[in-house]
Amino acid sequence: MLNGLQQSLSTKILTSAPVMTRHSLAIIPKRFKREVITKLINLALEKQLSEGEMDFIAGKWLGIKVLDIGLDFAISISQVIQPKVVVRELNQTDVTFSGNMPELLLIASGKEDPDSLFFQRKLLIEGDTELGLEAKNLLLSIELDTLPKPIGVAIGKLLFSLETLQAKAAIVKIA
Repeated sequence: MLNGLQQSLSTKILTSAPVMTRHSLAIIPKRFKREVITKLINLALEKQLSEGEMDFIAGKWLGIKVLDIGLDFAISISQVIQPKVVVRELNQTDVTFSGNMPELLLIASGKEDPDSLFFQRKLLIEGDTELGLEAKNLLLSIELDTLPKPIGVAIGKLLFSLETLQAKAAIVKIA
C-alpha cells in the first residue's frame, strides 16, 4: 500500500513539476529571466571565462532549449573589458542543444555523457557540429565540485530529488 502511494505520488510529481515550472516561467518577464540566466552562467563559468576556455563561442551563438519547462535562450561571449557570457532570446544560433530538464541536469552534474543521451535521442544537437563538439567538451571538463558552492549544491540537490522520485516511481513497476 505504502509503495503504491509512493509510486503514485512520485509519478505525479515527475509529470506535474515541468508543467508547473513552465507556467511559472511564462509569467516572469523575459528581461528578468535573461538577467538571472546571465548572472548564473557567468558565476558558474567564471573560471572557464577567465582562463579563455570559452573563447571559441565569441562571435557565435549557442542555443539552449529546455523543452519540458519551455525555457530557451542563446549565449555568446562578449570580450568588452573582460570576457563574460551574454544572453539573448533564442533567434538564429550557430548550434542549439535541446533536451528535457532531467537529462540536462544529468549532463550538468557529470552523471551522464551528452553523447549517450544524443544517441538515445534524449539530447538534440542542431547546427554547427564543430561548435557543438567544443561546447560538449567544455561541459564534460567542468566538475560539479569546482562550481561555486551555491550552484553546485543546487544542482546536486535537484539531481538527488530527481533520482529519488524516479526510483520511487519505478518501485511498483519492478515489484
